[in-house]
Amino acid sequence: MNTKLDDLKHIRSMMERSSKFLSLSGFSGVSAGLIALAGAGAAHCRMKGHYAITSDVVTDLFLLAVAVIALAGGAGLFFSLRKARKSGAKFWMPVTWQIVKDFAIPMIVGGIFCLLLMYQGATRMVAASMLIFYGLALIQAGARTYRDIRILGACEIILGLLAGFFVYNGLLFWSIGFGLMHIIYGIVMYIKYDKSEKKA
Repeated sequence: MNTKLDDLKHIRSMMERSSKFLSLSGFSGVSAGLIALAGAGAAHCRMKGHYAITSDVVTDLFLLAVAVIALAGGAGLFFSLRKARKSGAKFWMPVTWQIVKDFAIPMIVGGIFCLLLMYQGATRMVAASMLIFYGLALIQAGARTYRDIRILGACEIILGLLAGFFVYNGLLFWSIGFGLMHIIYGIVMYIKYDKSEKKA
């Protein structure tokens, strides 16, 4: 009886792995959060007139945001690949590419919208827009991976709406959303999934 139950669990696990992306690592969230907080600190310094890259503050903040996204994405990919390798799972599967597509559409639209806001001089709404579109991207992609991703997405949207209301505290809400929330999410993911997989 126990053997049949184990076989059923194994089949269920295989089916879940083929239909869902389960290689997201808790370390990905923590590293992304730390990078975002470092970026927010650098942005704060630039807004105070320190460490200028160019003569324009908005351009410097844009370059900084691009750097944060690239570094956080790279760290996330590294830790997820490492988790997949350790668990013996395949990383690049059809479901992986579908998640990339689901995530990319709101992110690309959001990126273009943020550029339009900058072009129109509505820079105080950029932080709110980034959080909202990022939250939408997480909810969209979350259907094919852990449920916790969608919860994180909802939190990002709420923070984005608050940032849109308290426009003079955009960097604070950005730091909470991309920094603190990712660290909390990463720790929760590690305890719930990464740690339990190590014990299995």
